[in-house]
Amino acid sequence: MEGRDYTGAYNRRVSQRSDDNRASAAQSLRIDKWLWCARFFKSRSLAQEAVEGGHVQVNGERVKASRQVRVGDRLRITRERERFEVEVIGIPERRGPAAEARTHYVESAESEAARAAVREFNRLTAPVSSGRPDKRERRELLDVFKGRGSKP
Repeated sequence: MEGRDYTGAYNRRVSQRSDDNRASAAQSLRIDKWLWCARFFKSRSLAQEAVEGGHVQVNGERVKASRQVRVGDRLRITRERERFEVEVIGIPERRGPAAEARTHYVESAESEAARAAVREFNRLTAPVSSGRPDKRERRELLDVFKGRGSKP
């Protein structure tokens, strides 16, 4: 049934797409949906807000949430304090587990190194003190300095 129409339930005209049309539709995906499927954002609405806020660029230019992403596009994604530079190598069919999501993009070596450097810097810097510690904070400090047990 290639491209044929028939009357479906409730006497509506229903057209059936051919497999060729499905294959061409699977070669691109909306940017907000791709970001959600690739697990850069927890919800599609957060991905849409990031795109509309200019935190996502495709091939160096700011885009709308309805922009279609194709294999080979280069994305620059800014999420909170992290910046990712990735190349799209696949279009996901569904939002699967994280391991499956990572198969749809390749992060550049510079991006990985920059994020690792920021993580290391944040790990080594001490948190800013708000003044004198209260009772609970003093106990936690004593546990750390005197080795009185391990915090979970």
